[in-house]
Amino acid sequence: MPDLSGKVAIVTGCASGIGAAAVRRLRADGADVLGTDINADWGASVCAETGAIFASHDVSDFAAWNKIVLQAVEHWGRLDILVNNAGTVSGLSIEDVTDEAWDRIYDINIKGTMAGCRAAIAAMKANPGGSCGSIINISSTSALGALPSDVAYCSSKGAVRVLTKSVATHCAKEGYNIRCNTVMPGGTDTNILAQAENVTPGLKEAVAATAPMGRLADPAETAAAIAFLASDECAYMTGSEMLVDGGMMSIHPGF
Repeated sequence: MPDLSGKVAIVTGCASGIGAAAVRRLRADGADVLGTDINADWGASVCAETGAIFASHDVSDFAAWNKIVLQAVEHWGRLDILVNNAGTVSGLSIEDVTDEAWDRIYDINIKGTMAGCRAAIAAMKANPGGSCGSIINISSTSALGALPSDVAYCSSKGAVRVLTKSVATHCAKEGYNIRCNTVMPGGTDTNILAQAENVTPGLKEAVAATAPMGRLADPAETAAAIAFLASDECAYMTGSEMLVDGGMMSIHPGF
């Protein structure tokens, strides 16, 4: 297991799914964690269970980002890890998507991710002992192979993928010692998928069948990838994409 002792992390979207699993894993690996979510009840419960601190936070609120980062720095004196996990879906195709639905997806999935990166970099540059840190942005296999049923989600996750590379190369060229990578989950057994299953019975089974491994990922498996990218064990990785998809993107669509 990576040793994250002495490191301070912020995890957005911590109330359930991959975010909750990331809080649990980072805490287990020794990090101090500030978890954030708009769902205060669930988010506070996850944080209380793990010994993390919780803060109510809408990632699309740019001004709120500075307050969240400041809270972590004032409490622990530094910021080493940001997991930009908060995200949402619309379930609307190009013919059905509304202006409001498009804006909501982009406000959360890409503008919120950008604002998190910007605020985190400012704090990480000021870390005691010198500039350092790891930013992990959660994208999706939908950034590589699109879903016809959700044009806003897929395009926003594609934007997260390239945003990550821009942030990574900027920080590297500036000599900040701040890395930025993306994790790209495939079908994962989360509350969002469970809710979709209620609307479309059999969806979980269908999604699981797209992976050669024949099952959905447990959120803890994605959290393990997050913990690795957060650690010093991958100090030479930046701008990278880590697929956690059971081989989904490796197989020819005809097989």
